[in-house]
Amino acid sequence: MTLEERIQEVNQRIEEACRRSGRSAADVNIVAVTKYVSQSMTAKVLDSGLKHLGENRWQNAEDKWNALGDRGIWHFIGHLQTNKVKDVIGKFEYVHSLDRLSLAKELEKAAAAKDLVIKTFLQVNISGEDTKYGLAPEEAASFLRDIQGLTHIKVIGLMTMAPFEDEAEDTRRVFRGLRELKDALNHQGITREPLTELSMGMSNDFEVAIEEGATWIRLGSVLVGKEEEE
Repeated sequence: MTLEERIQEVNQRIEEACRRSGRSAADVNIVAVTKYVSQSMTAKVLDSGLKHLGENRWQNAEDKWNALGDRGIWHFIGHLQTNKVKDVIGKFEYVHSLDRLSLAKELEKAAAAKDLVIKTFLQVNISGEDTKYGLAPEEAASFLRDIQGLTHIKVIGLMTMAPFEDEAEDTRRVFRGLRELKDALNHQGITREPLTELSMGMSNDFEVAIEEGATWIRLGSVLVGKEEEE
């Protein structure tokens, strides 16, 4: 399939998932995960009309950002080391992987130096897998209280990664758990503004994530495919 055909198919699947769950497709944003594809393919993604690009390592994203940075809106979706924050701030508008206080403080320091506010998602390990990063759900409220004074970080929502399952339906409890946690945190009124966003769902399970309230889905192979760097 061509890129255009994959985009068309994904959009159709999004619309069908929204129809099943009584949602509007306009409320679901696609982050095209370009971490496995070359600069030329990333340019084709932008040419297609997709604007949100997801990368998980600065060293892999650097050449793409230098060539294409002003054409897209960049999302850092991987585990972010504190010593890489300086490379991300001012280039990536969104960080999906805020998961510890040391990272929050480093993001605040770097964003303040550039007089920026960085939009972040609190990463939560809903599944409880040892291999997944993120706060335990019961730690989220206290973490949000701890960072209330960091004015250059804006937590707009929550992010999680579900286990890879042969049956996408088996991921539903993870996505439902993240949505319920968002609702509970909003009920407590911890953040300056309500949490509105849920970053959840990837190529294998994005339809279930949409049915459970995803507002950002991170799509790699099903959308842009995979290729080796040229």
